[in-house]
Amino acid sequence: MTITTTTHLNFRGTARQALEFYQSVFGGEVTIATYGDFGMPAGVPGADKVVFGQIASPSGIRLMAYDIPGTDEADAAATAGSTRRENGATITDRTFFQSLQAESLDELARYWTRLAEGAEVVEPLAASAWSAGFGMLTDRFGVTWVADVQAG
Repeated sequence: MTITTTTHLNFRGTARQALEFYQSVFGGEVTIATYGDFGMPAGVPGADKVVFGQIASPSGIRLMAYDIPGTDEADAAATAGSTRRENGATITDRTFFQSLQAESLDELARYWTRLAEGAEVVEPLAASAWSAGFGMLTDRFGVTWVADVQAG
């Protein structure tokens, strides 16, 4: 028996845009179902929002997403906490980071460059004591990514 875990991201009205962005970064297929697809009457605020969304890429990236009911793009700036580097330490009040690991710095840098579009870079991608490449950023949708090259 195989068990997998997939990050399920919760957005305030921007799940569709986030999934499309992640598809542009990682490739793969996006699946989206709206509240309207599951019976919410057309014309009701939120019927066009994502109740189930997923991206699955050939490289193994899988993310799920949905729009929190009763929220919209105007609430999108409200993210779950903040992250910064201070005196060599990561200071955060977020409950999780999304980890992205690659086998090589070249592979990681390709993803990093795309994720960094519109992002706040917390720690630039560079060699570190434990990895050929390590970086941290909070993307335009408020998700903090920790990226590194797998130790060999």
